[in-house]
Amino acid sequence: MSVESVPPPVAKTVPTERVQHGDVVIDEYEWLRDKDDPEVIAHLEAENAYTEANTAHLAELRTAIFDEIKGRTQETDLSVPTRLGQYWYYSRSFEGKQYGVHCRCPVDPAAAGLDAWTPPELEAGAEIPGEQVLLDSNVLADGHDFFALGAFSVSNDGTLLAYSTDTVGDERYLLRFLDLRTGEQLGDEIPGTAPGATWSLDGSHVFYQTVDDSWRPDTVWRHRLGTAAAADVKVFHEPDERYWVSIGTTRSEKYLLIWVASKITSEGWMLESADPEGEFRVILPRREGVEYGVEHAVIAGEDRFLVLHNDVVDGVKAENFVLAEAPVGDPAALTLLIGHRDDVRLEDVDAFAGHLVLGYRREALSRLAVWPLTPDGYGERRELEFDLPLFAVGLGANPEWEQPTLRIGLTSFTTPTQVFDYAPDTGELLLRKEQPVLGGYDPELYEQSRDWAVAADGTRIPISLVWRRDAVQPGTAAPLLLYGYGSYEASIDPGFSVSRLSLLDRGMVFAVAHVRGGGEMGRLWYENGKTLRKKNTFTDFVAAARHLIDTGRTSADRLIADGGSAGGLLVGAVANLAPELFAGILANVPFVDPLTSILDPSLPLTVIEWDEWGNPLADPEVYAYMKSYSPYENVEAKNYPAILAITSLNDTRVLYVEPAKWVARLRAVATGDAPLLLKTEMSAGHGGVSGRYEKWKEVAFEYAWVLDTVGLGKVAPS
Repeated sequence: MSVESVPPPVAKTVPTERVQHGDVVIDEYEWLRDKDDPEVIAHLEAENAYTEANTAHLAELRTAIFDEIKGRTQETDLSVPTRLGQYWYYSRSFEGKQYGVHCRCPVDPAAAGLDAWTPPELEAGAEIPGEQVLLDSNVLADGHDFFALGAFSVSNDGTLLAYSTDTVGDERYLLRFLDLRTGEQLGDEIPGTAPGATWSLDGSHVFYQTVDDSWRPDTVWRHRLGTAAAADVKVFHEPDERYWVSIGTTRSEKYLLIWVASKITSEGWMLESADPEGEFRVILPRREGVEYGVEHAVIAGEDRFLVLHNDVVDGVKAENFVLAEAPVGDPAALTLLIGHRDDVRLEDVDAFAGHLVLGYRREALSRLAVWPLTPDGYGERRELEFDLPLFAVGLGANPEWEQPTLRIGLTSFTTPTQVFDYAPDTGELLLRKEQPVLGGYDPELYEQSRDWAVAADGTRIPISLVWRRDAVQPGTAAPLLLYGYGSYEASIDPGFSVSRLSLLDRGMVFAVAHVRGGGEMGRLWYENGKTLRKKNTFTDFVAAARHLIDTGRTSADRLIADGGSAGGLLVGAVANLAPELFAGILANVPFVDPLTSILDPSLPLTVIEWDEWGNPLADPEVYAYMKSYSPYENVEAKNYPAILAITSLNDTRVLYVEPAKWVARLRAVATGDAPLLLKTEMSAGHGGVSGRYEKWKEVAFEYAWVLDTVGLGKVAPS
């Protein structure tokens, strides 16, 4: 099939009027919203055919990249076992199978001390004594085009498993239960749940959530095992549409915690886990603009709550959060433990029987510190250090309250993910596993660094980069893929990617612009990239692109902008702001029609988003501001770079209609001859296709387009 034989789809125009705050807007493509309309499906399929025709010449390259990813991946593998009770839990992957298999094997009853916490060295191809397969996702996915595992929760005594599955992609799960002693599936089935399930201490009850019509988790239910779902008890409901509801436990398992949170306010409710039919009670009543989290710890023999919050301390708002403690019986009686710092963003505190673990950010990098608990209170904190210019570190799976080691994970752009056990008593860091990369990967061939751009207002914007030394000639403008996100205080940390090697080995540089709206540089970094400061996100990305061009790292004809979801909004806005800086725009499930979505409170997730973007329904200033940057509403008659937009028909977070409308308008209005492509996965959700081989094919499709757009389509990897 040649490109000429498939003309660009031209969406019909059906004028739809929108009137808000006296502003009249005619939207010609709003009709594409009705996915039950056969004409809409026909249009999406025509777009898919056009995209396939325009990329057919890349079939060989796509196959090569897929084979490279597959060839570097140890397909039959095991995760590092994690101890819970008297079992080691781990997951397996098998060559030729799309999904993981969850297993366990018994702990050696003769092992003692640190040996009892040293994971067994299991071989992927060998028989494992006492192995029990708990759940095989390949069996569950059989016969379905899409599969996602939601809950996977083992009861405290290790005898029961709660698990949930989604076979559509709409993030509504069917919750089921297994008796792990017999392998029998119990008769209890609960449809339409949110992902996740929390056991009571004795395993008699499970707590789960359901969502409202807007896909907002709003209700917590209690299910008594062995009873009908119709008899489940509603234990909490949040009517305010700005708030999401979740449930979990403290690490000690002593308390069940319900959390109610908007983007800027949170509230916790507690119940002793040993009393599952008791009444939840509020910990600290919500106050607009105050966020807090609670962890249970035993300090000097007493039950205490550790409270991480951003309330006012000594007359000053603790933007980057502080840590305090309080008696469990009087959570408001706070005593400050760690005060506020402008250069450190406190993010997490995890309590164990003998120590605390603090997670925080400094200089746009994640950090961990271990804080021993002594008979009198607190010992001396110690930050874990790593000899890498860029890295990401975090706690791994540590389900036990009393354990002599801490499981942590470390990665960087050049470091395959490493799993360590850290022994707080000795300070020893024990490497348990490094992500295998087949084919002779040598980290010394690759280099990572941090650079800084300067925004128009003088703000320094961090940029993280990685490249292959012998594939990028010093002093030459290299092809470069610039990724950005910049919303929800999400931080894009340096992490290793097997698939990315296919770009680096062909001479492409990968970079991340850590723009405002993200969380890399603290809470104010986020605050200065949201609501009426949202445009900083876009101009920061443009500043980063200009910096990379001006410093000779790349050139406009070799630069691709990449972003997904809210990052798709970013690259869509940048396409309007500075199309001349980019050869291409890769937009995954892009939020490119934000004003239309945020104006409609009946759409999934809209109301809770008002804290992030502002409420354009109620505020004319917010309306005008959002309209001024909305990618869809600001498409103009000018030369755009090549664009590849990828979406999913069943996405409930960013509806497929947004990129469909965007590409339709671009094709009608844009000048020039750069290809404008839309690819819709017809049986997937926000995360795209499911199954690792399908995901590799999708990555290969995107990377082949990227390489071809910057002139590397025929370049063999080093």
